[in-house]
Parts: sequence; structure tokens; C-alpha cells
Amino acid sequence: MALRPNTFLVGSMKSGTTYLSELLAMHTEVFMSSPREPCHFADPKVLRQVWPEMWRRGYWRGTGRYFGLFANAGDAKIIAEGSPVYSQAPLFRHVPERILEMCPDAKFIYIMRDPVERTISHYWHRVQWWGERRRPVEALLEDPHYLSTSDYAYQLRTYLRHVPRERVYVLTLEELVADPLTQLRALFGWLGVDPTFQPALHGAFTNPTPATVEQARGFGLLNRMRKSPVYARIGARVPARMRKLARRLAVREVRTADVPRESVEAYLRPIQLRQTSELSELLGRQFPQWTTLFAEPFASPRITVGDVGNYGKAYRADLQSGAQERRGRTADG
Repeated sequence: MALRPNTFLVGSMKSGTTYLSELLAMHTEVFMSSPREPCHFADPKVLRQVWPEMWRRGYWRGTGRYFGLFANAGDAKIIAEGSPVYSQAPLFRHVPERILEMCPDAKFIYIMRDPVERTISHYWHRVQWWGERRRPVEALLEDPHYLSTSDYAYQLRTYLRHVPRERVYVLTLEELVADPLTQLRALFGWLGVDPTFQPALHGAFTNPTPATVEQARGFGLLNRMRKSPVYARIGARVPARMRKLARRLAVREVRTADVPRESVEAYLRPIQLRQTSELSELLGRQFPQWTTLFAEPFASPRITVGDVGNYGKAYRADLQSGAQERRGRTADG
């Protein structure tokens, strides 16, 4: 029987998942897939839209190619992968069900970050890689994916509907950075591997938000062409002067620190304070380490969230359904 994963680092995106997966992979009793984010259980139609490169790798096509990622796991107790798209509902739906159908005893690790910082970092990630050209507040208003990914209670409940709480391990990036060895000992103990193992910590964790990003110009068509598989094959044969000109016409460099954050934070803070209150109720703990979220608020601009299309409706419907479900459990005692 082919080896298959028994542990999934499911997110949250831009919350140190790469850092944590590297630390996990150092443990002698843990095997982490390469690539770390095969996205096997993600809807391939959605994956093709949001991450064409991983879609082209085709780990979603069948179990044979996917199981091949774990062929060298040997006698590792923990066989893991770490695809943050697995905690990006409702963009990617029914992921827990698909995982549990194949791996019914699976465990899940979910790392979180100050939601204001995570959302802003997510925005810049999409500017750099996915052609996001809108201004930050405009993007947040028009695309609820940014907010839903930072709604940690909502994402966790998609798993807790199907597995007991003890099979989901939750930690924060801030805790991991502040005291990595203590956090890792606790996580290793939960995984059932040697908790005294100390991975090599090479320097301090750095902020996952880059200092400079490339933002697509105009309609982004030229930038998409530059990132296409065709250009990847022929780009080396294009004269350097033409490549430089194409880059200058396709993108502009943006220093992330030069873009004011006040209006973004003012918009995010009241929404994410409510979401974090739900998270605290769900997990029975507080998050004082999220200093941007709990900072003295700026004067909130007059911004409202209108109808943002079918995806936004799905997110709101899921939230309403979850609230009704929780009220029903309360009424039942």
C-alpha cells in the first residue's frame, strides 16, 4: 500500500507556514513533502485560476502522482504536506471532506498571524504574483477572499465540523517567533514524536512581506505574458535589451513601506476584532500578541462593504449558516 500523509499543515497563508514546515521537516521522525504545497485536495478548476503553476504540476490529477511525493518517507511517524489553500474557504470548498475520505485519521496544524498584518501581507503577495492592481482598500472591499482567509474562526470551523478539537493543533506565528523551542516541543509532543528534538534555528524569522514588489501596469496583459509557460520556454532567447524593456512596460516597482496603511488598518480593525472575538470564544484563549489588531485605532473612514458578487455571497451565507448552527447547539443545551 502506498504511503500517504497523516498530517496536514493547512495554513493560514502568509502566517509563517513555510517557516513552520521547514522546522517540522528537520525532525528525524517527520517527513514533509517536496513540493510542500501540492494542493491535491483543492478544486482544480479554482486552482487553475489562482495558481496556474501548481495546477500545471498536476498533483490533483490522481493519487499515483500525489502518493509519489511520500514514497521516500520510510518509517517516519509523521508524513505531512502543507498547502495553505486548504484553509481558504469558500474559495476552495469541501477540502476537509476530501482529505478525510482518503486519510480518515488525519491531524491538522493551523498557524495564525495578527489578522491585520496577515491581510496586508496577503495583498502584497497578490500584487507580486497574481497581478493585483487595485489600491489596498479597494481590493479589500471588492474581494472578500482577503477577509475570509483572515477569519480564523470561520476557517477552523470548516475542519471542526468533521474532526474533534484534539485533532486540530493551533498556534500563532508570534508565539513561534518569540519562543520557537517551547512552541516546537509542545507541537512535537502533540504529534507524538520526540519532543526533545531541537531543530537548527538559522537566525531570526523575517517578515514575510517583501520590502519591494512588482505591480502590473495597465491591464496586466504584458505581465501575464511574461509569466506564461510560453515565455518561460523562449525568454532566454529574447535579447536582454528587449527583456528589460518588456519588464519596464509590464511592471512598476513599489516599496510597500511607502504605501500608507492607516486607511487599511482602520477598515480592517473593527471587522477583525469581531472575528477574533469569535476565535477566542471558539478556542478559549486571547491573543494579546496581535499588537496591530489591538492598537489604538485610527479614525475609521466611511467605508462600507457592498455586494461583491457570488463569492462574497457564499462567504456571508456560510457565516450565517454557522451562526444558526451554533445557536441551535446552544438551544439544545
